[in-house]
Amino acid sequence: MEFKQWKEKLCIIRGGGDIATGTIYKLFQCGFPLLVLEIDNPSCIRRTISFCEAVFDEDVEVEGVHARRVDSLEEAYQCYCLGQVPVMVDGEAVMIRQASPAVVIDAILAKKNLGTRITDAPVVIGVGPGFCAGKDVHAVVETQRGHNLGRVLYEGEAAPNTGVPGVIAGYGKERVIHAPASGTLHIEKQIGEEVAKDDIVAWVGDVPVKATISGIIRGMLREGYPAYKGLKMADIDPRITEKDNCHHISDKARCVAGGVLEAILHLQLMQSKQEKREGQMKNAKTLEYGGRPEACRQKESSKYPGHGSQPENNRRKGSRDL
Repeated sequence: MEFKQWKEKLCIIRGGGDIATGTIYKLFQCGFPLLVLEIDNPSCIRRTISFCEAVFDEDVEVEGVHARRVDSLEEAYQCYCLGQVPVMVDGEAVMIRQASPAVVIDAILAKKNLGTRITDAPVVIGVGPGFCAGKDVHAVVETQRGHNLGRVLYEGEAAPNTGVPGVIAGYGKERVIHAPASGTLHIEKQIGEEVAKDDIVAWVGDVPVKATISGIIRGMLREGYPAYKGLKMADIDPRITEKDNCHHISDKARCVAGGVLEAILHLQLMQSKQEKREGQMKNAKTLEYGGRPEACRQKESSKYPGHGSQPENNRRKGSRDL
């Protein structure tokens, strides 16, 4: 695919966290040209399955798909040609205005709209709460666990954030660890390591951070991250046998990704049908002449060569009658 065609079909995703990565992975596997926009210091917990880590490591891999940090649209295209996902630091999403993409997906999951507009692209999709379909975006994808997870809304908003984590093996909010103080994060236990309740898993400054339950460290903020008191900084999976989940996209992320893909294809299909209808209406108008079909005009013209649709004497007679 040439650069011009790639740019015309470009899909920009704002955010590269674990939920966004599910969408990025699916769209990449479906052949969409992609560009991921991130902030310069993303607070990602599930780092082992998040493409946003390319901001720090320049090159990361999730389930066989590689992502690499780029600094320009040309580098992003080169990355695409190499079969990789380009990730660019652009917290203000300036590249959306420069690239004029075909699709924009806001998957930051900030629980509010951080500047995405329905005019950003022909197809604009918001993931999770904070967006109104038909106003801020063309479609919203539900992210709340339950019956409607992954559902696409073309009117209204997703369910509001409850602040309560999903329950795993009977544990909900207990499995999430928040920073006990403000300070620099120093990690004691890595993602994938087994811990017992009250084990020290990290330090925030000189304050110890203890495991809230026994299990596997499923996610942890990056070493050296500037934490503040109350910040969600780690989570534990109580299922010791599910260690491999630390390195695979979650069921929730895959479900949301399916909703995003559905929304893109549906909206593009509807737009294609609308363009076809408009084209047919335009063609119909060009075929008309004085309220009569072009074919009829040509048929009448053939009866009176060189005199248009009616004989000269009839036209003159009509003029006198007026």
